[in-house]
Parts: sequence; structure tokens; C-alpha cells
Amino acid sequence: MLQLLLFGCIVFPLIAAVAVALDKEGTLRRRIVYAGTGITALSALGLALYGSFALPVAPDSALQTFMTVLDLALLAYILYVAVSIRHRLCIGLALGQLAGMLYLDFFMLEGHQATAFLADPLALVMVLVISFVGGVVCLFALGYMQEHEDHLRLVKSRQPRFFFLLLLFLGAMNGLVLCDSLTWVFFFWEITTLCSFFLISHDGTREAKRNATRALWMNMVGGIAFVGAMLLMQKAIGTLSIQAMLAQSVVMHSTAAMLPLAFLCFAAFTKSAQLPFQSWLCGAMVAPTPVSALLHSSTMVKAGVYLVLRLSPAFAGTMLAGIVSLIGAFTFVAASALACGQSNGKKILAYSTIANLGLIISCAGMATPAAITAAILLIIFHAVSKGLLFLCVGTIEQHIGSRDIESMRGLYKIMPRLAAITLFGIVTMMLPPFGALLSKWIAIEASAVAPAFMPVLVVLIAFGSALTVLFWARWAGLLLGNDPLSDKRPVPEHIDGSMSFALRTLLWGAVLLSLFVPWIFGGVEASIAALFGMEGQFTAEWGILTNGRGLFAVYPMFFLLALGMWYALKQARKAEKGPHALPYLSGIQLVEDGRVGFNGPLSFVELKSSNYYLEAWFGEQTLTGRINIIAIVLMVVMLGGLL
Repeated sequence: MLQLLLFGCIVFPLIAAVAVALDKEGTLRRRIVYAGTGITALSALGLALYGSFALPVAPDSALQTFMTVLDLALLAYILYVAVSIRHRLCIGLALGQLAGMLYLDFFMLEGHQATAFLADPLALVMVLVISFVGGVVCLFALGYMQEHEDHLRLVKSRQPRFFFLLLLFLGAMNGLVLCDSLTWVFFFWEITTLCSFFLISHDGTREAKRNATRALWMNMVGGIAFVGAMLLMQKAIGTLSIQAMLAQSVVMHSTAAMLPLAFLCFAAFTKSAQLPFQSWLCGAMVAPTPVSALLHSSTMVKAGVYLVLRLSPAFAGTMLAGIVSLIGAFTFVAASALACGQSNGKKILAYSTIANLGLIISCAGMATPAAITAAILLIIFHAVSKGLLFLCVGTIEQHIGSRDIESMRGLYKIMPRLAAITLFGIVTMMLPPFGALLSKWIAIEASAVAPAFMPVLVVLIAFGSALTVLFWARWAGLLLGNDPLSDKRPVPEHIDGSMSFALRTLLWGAVLLSLFVPWIFGGVEASIAALFGMEGQFTAEWGILTNGRGLFAVYPMFFLLALGMWYALKQARKAEKGPHALPYLSGIQLVEDGRVGFNGPLSFVELKSSNYYLEAWFGEQTLTGRINIIAIVLMVVMLGGLL
């Protein structure tokens, strides 16, 4: 039974991917994608119900040999891709990875014993997130890509290749989180790198190819660090089994073991686009919206935070833990600040994703049961809400031709249902009693008792959380804003059935998960506390989530939120029926060709309204260089301190 469930999570998506690639005419595409994502999701649910398990494999087994051959073949193909795009850095990195793995496989891993597959609460949560949220994104892509290709006026559809990569992505991510041996983890790790390269470059434009290449070499830098970590780990403690490594807590706190752990954390930083590697994830915004949603919400970037969380017990209480936590907290506040200076909806989502990943990594660095609980809850709620928001932006863009949030002013008048879904997605990210905000509060409580950099962590996380409210509230206000000058009227919201299903599923998922947050919190806290062998630590004097007590307040908060929204809607409708007066413009007001303005000193000045984005403070030109320097210094301290 266990083997069948593993097959459904890891291998079946690959089978579905091959089937959809062979269906060139697309006659069976919808059925294949629905079957592939459905069986993957059911298998993930079955694994979650099965519970924790360990499945060993013999060192000389056919499966071990097969995985070794696949790993080397994949690295050889990555080298071929690097040569084909004629990128010298990618070629050098690919050669380094291949040489390192050849040496590791043939000269260091003789008789290597590891558990093939291993699942604990963290891995099972990841499998559920990947399979369900990732599956919903694939269903959304069925309708979205048809419209996308019609807009591009493609003569020949590229959807077979596109859906092959999406489904392959799901299987690879499930394999990554369920493997125990670092060599197997690395194999699936590199599949996600390769898939992201092809997906980002999918449209074939010069910009898409440039950003895909940047994503490739940045992730390959992390791949080199991963290979180096395995070489050092095998030499230091004689095993690449994560389970065996975590069991040797005394040995793991030696300098020889800390260095490979630092390299693995560095690899995770590149994969999760932590500063100064954030540019590849922002560049990925050129890809079709399903790619952005998949990379940001449930796959790819979550691989990095998963690896740090998985390894966190091994470096808990060390200098490495403090630096990792500080890097994550700094990324959280810096990326949140960058999001404040953006009006491009996808870029806001990209920077807020990087920020949330930084917060998760900061919690992993704290390495206490409370912090790990906060990190897992953030993974769950962020995946659902952020996936929903990416899909909303893509749908809005197809209807109004823009992803700029200024163009979404008063969207509720034009597309009320889509605007309402987008608004609810934003609300679930920023307001109580939804899970994302409660998870951030748990992180703040955990940082208050963190063993290292306590005052700094509390300040950074609290300030970063305040910044997130700024850009979310601004976006929500634009959706509901009323422009008396606009003569736009509601338009038919023609949305493909698969797209509508995906949007509604994620919306209800975000709401229902928050309704059940007391049980989710209690289950995660108990599981993590059992893994650490200790109780969760929360500050009693703050009292909101102390040991689960106080979570009953979630339901009164839901009632108050519903009451407040009803009252606001009632007052808004009342205001709409009243007379509207144009603002006084300090001059002779004119109307020319339907434009309202005034007669300025030289010519007609049109009335326009816009938010102030504080670019002098939060603009990319202002912040990026400075925060990257700080991030590089922190990375050097992390690696140099151990050397």
C-alpha cells in the first residue's frame, strides 16, 4: 500500500506528463491533467492518513543503481543545455556538478546505506501542499494557456511541452521532500532547476530567455554548493542519510559537520531566492501566470525552505543557526520594503513571496518547537493565499490588459466577482483571524524567546510585518476605490471553467483552513514538539497563542470581521446613491474630449489620481544595491566563520 501511494505521488505525475506531451493535438489534455493531478492529490492524502514512515533500500539494490544513473544522466543533460545556450558560467557550473557527483558516486559512496523514503509531519505537510495547491494551478493552466496562446497568435501550440513540465515539477517536488538520502534529494532538486529554466523561457522572447538563463545559473550556484556539501558531509561523518545525520547531534555540532550544513543552507538560499539571489525569482514573472504561481506558492522556492527546516535540528543553538535566522529576518524586512515601492501586481507578489520565505527561514534558524510550528503554518497558509493571488492577477491581466494595480482601481465595479475573490485573497494574507497573520504572530512570539539575536529578530520581524500591511492595504483599497470620473460599466466575466474552479477552490481553501486553524495549530505543535522532545515555547504574557489557549478567539474575530464587512458594504452602497462632486482643482475646471482637468499655465492639465509609492525610500533603484551588499556580508560571515 505504501509503495502504491509513493508511486502515485512521485511516478504517476511523470507518467501523466509523458502522456500529455504525446497528445500533440490536445484532444485528451484536459482528461490527462485532471487524472494526473487528481490521483497525485489522492495519493498525497493517503500518505498523510498513513502517517510517518521509513522505507529503507539496500546499498547495492537496483533502485539505488538506477537513481545513480539517472542523476548522472540529468547532470549531463544540464551540461548539454548550458552548452546549447552558450553561457560560459552555466557550462562551468554544470561541469563542476558533474565532476563532483562522479567522484562522490564512484569513490566515496561504496556501501552507502540510507533510507529510500522518509516521511514525518513536515514532509507530509509539504506533500499535501505540493499536490493540492500545485494540482489546482495545473487545472487553472488548462483555461489560461488557451487564452495566452490566442493572445500570442501562435501557429503551433506549445501546451504539450508546457503541461509536461508542470506535471514533472509536481512529481519532482514530491520526490524531493520524501527522500532521505541527500543524493536522491539532489536529483529531484536539479529537476526543479531544469524545469524552471524551460518554464520561464516558455514564451521564447528575448526577455524570457535572459531571465531563464539567470534563474539557471543562480540555481546552479546553489547546486555546486549542494554537491560540495555532500562531499564534505560524507568525509566528515560518513553518511548522507538525513535521518542518520540528525541522530548524531553531538557529531553534527563539530566544525567539520557545520561547514557542509552551511553549504546546504547556502544552496537553499539560492533556491528560495533569498537576498542577494532575489533577482531570478522576480525575473520569473515574465513567464505565464501558472508558472509564477507554481514557482512561488507550492514548488521550487519551497524546496529551499524545506531543506533548511529539515536540517534545523542539526544546527540548533549554534552560530550557524543565529546567522541563518538573521539572514531570513533581514530578507523578510528588505523584500517587504521593496514590495512597498511596486505598482506591478506580479512584482508585489514576487517580493512578498521572497519576504515570507525569509520569515520561514528565520524561524528555521531559531530551531525551537514554537518557531518550527510557525514556519510550517506559514508554508500552509502562504501557499494557498499566494497561489490564489497569482491566479487572480493572471485572470485580471487577461481581462483588462494590465497587471498594474493602478489599473485595477475600482475593479469591483467592472468585474465584481473577480475583484471580490482577489480582495479575499489579500485579506487572508494581512488580517486576523486568517492563518497567515496568526502564523506571523507565532513567529514574533517565538523570536521573543529565541536563543540568538533575540532583540534584533523581534524588531526585524515586527517591522517587516508592518510593511506587509502597507502594500496589501493599498492594493485592497484600489480594488474597492471609487473613481467618479470613470464611466466604466460592469462587463461579462467570461472565465474558463477550469480557471473558475481553481480560483474558487483556493479561495475556499484559504477561508476554511483559517476556520480550522486551532486544530491545525494544535496538530502541528504536538508533532513538532514530539520530534524535538520538548513542549512548544510561547510567551505567556503576550497571551494570544500561549500553548494553544486563546485560539477560541478566532471565531469571535470571524464574526466581527463579517459584521464589519457587512456594515462597510452597506455604507458604500449608500454613498454610491448619493451625489458625486468633482474635486476642486484650484483653477478653471474644464472637460476636453471626456477628460477632466484645469487650464494650467501652459496647457490643459488632466486630472489623475495615483498612490504614492515612496520610490525614494522603497524603490528598486534605491534599495537593491544596498540590501544586496548587506546580504552578501551576512553570507560571507556564515561561511567564513566556519572556515
